[in-house]
Amino acid sequence: MKTNILSVALGLLTMTAIAQKDQVKNAEDAIDDGNYAEAKSQLKVAEANLSELNDKWQERYYFYKGQAFMGDGSASADDLLIAAEAFNKAKELGSSDAEEQLVSLQQNLVNSAIEDQNAQDYSSSAEKLVASYEITKQLKQTDTSYLYFAANNYVQAQEYDKAVEYLEQLNEMGYDGGGTNFTAVNTETGETESFSSKEQRDLMTKTAQYNNPGTEKIPSKKGDIAQLIARIYISEKKYDKAVDAMEQAKAANPGDVSLLQAEANMYYQMGEKDKARQILEKVAADDPSDPQTFNNIGLMYSEIGDQEKAKENFEKALEIDPEFNQARVNMVAAILGKERDIIEEMNGLGMSKDDNKRYEELNAERKALYNEAIPYLEEAIAKDPDNTDVIKTAMNIYTNLDNPEKVEEMKAMLEQ
Repeated sequence: MKTNILSVALGLLTMTAIAQKDQVKNAEDAIDDGNYAEAKSQLKVAEANLSELNDKWQERYYFYKGQAFMGDGSASADDLLIAAEAFNKAKELGSSDAEEQLVSLQQNLVNSAIEDQNAQDYSSSAEKLVASYEITKQLKQTDTSYLYFAANNYVQAQEYDKAVEYLEQLNEMGYDGGGTNFTAVNTETGETESFSSKEQRDLMTKTAQYNNPGTEKIPSKKGDIAQLIARIYISEKKYDKAVDAMEQAKAANPGDVSLLQAEANMYYQMGEKDKARQILEKVAADDPSDPQTFNNIGLMYSEIGDQEKAKENFEKALEIDPEFNQARVNMVAAILGKERDIIEEMNGLGMSKDDNKRYEELNAERKALYNEAIPYLEEAIAKDPDNTDVIKTAMNIYTNLDNPEKVEEMKAMLEQ
């Protein structure tokens, strides 16, 4: 009696295993036909007694599950994560094709995220980048930069809770984001391309396809992360949280100049402009090599009407980097900052002898401002001949200085 029961049980197990194999085969056929919904349905039935299949059939099950959930490339981020987990299990069970599928899936996911970002579908882009990060973990090539870019997309989508979640996760991981980018010029396209390592770059420049190897310093993103977190809290008027987040970032990364710059920007957004300027002045004292710092200090002095201090800082920026044209344009604005007061006083004068004398004095002061601004304007135009605002400013000044030749020259540049 017992033997008969055992025989029946063994028979049932054998029949179940055969049925499951048929379902896995059916799923394969459905995938070949592009019928991914049917493949998922067949695999769901097979999943109930998956442990009864041997390793080889389980490997096939997971491989087809990966293909079914990956579908035709239009799958959701959640489905693609399921596909990635399935391919990873198939790889662990010995599938030589699963890892290749996993790499292809991750690359397609990133490309799709970029397309979504370009289409301003920031939420979808962020979800796919988070999924890409999870897949890189399965590939044992964890790339936390995907979380950073996902957080930025969540900010654009105004999904601030999710953005902060991933930004704080990056802080906990000690994510820096800095490093070195290895580049070479593609001889066919003339474009500069990046490579994952110096070895890969050097190998490619030994071929005729690439030349002009170079390196680019990638700055730390710690300051950007702290600034993003603070910006989110500021937008929500949670100023205490913004300050706390910045203080924590500074405590974890003492001496990080980018964080001090981010802190200055935070206080500026909060309306505490004096404090922002004081922080930047400390940054400039500690690291006097960054023209942007002096430029920003100059802008803050311009805002409070201290044009002399503003000019002093714009000049320092240009001494550090003569190509930093924005400081040159800001210098022109600072020089002309006194013009409004002069014009207002001129317009308020009467026709008396004393008024006429004062008018001439003010007009001379005004022309002196124009003459002081002209060298910076001309250099700014030479550096950036497409800046129409600068050209229009120059044309107005030449008009007031009675220089018709220069006026016509500026007009011609605008027409071009």
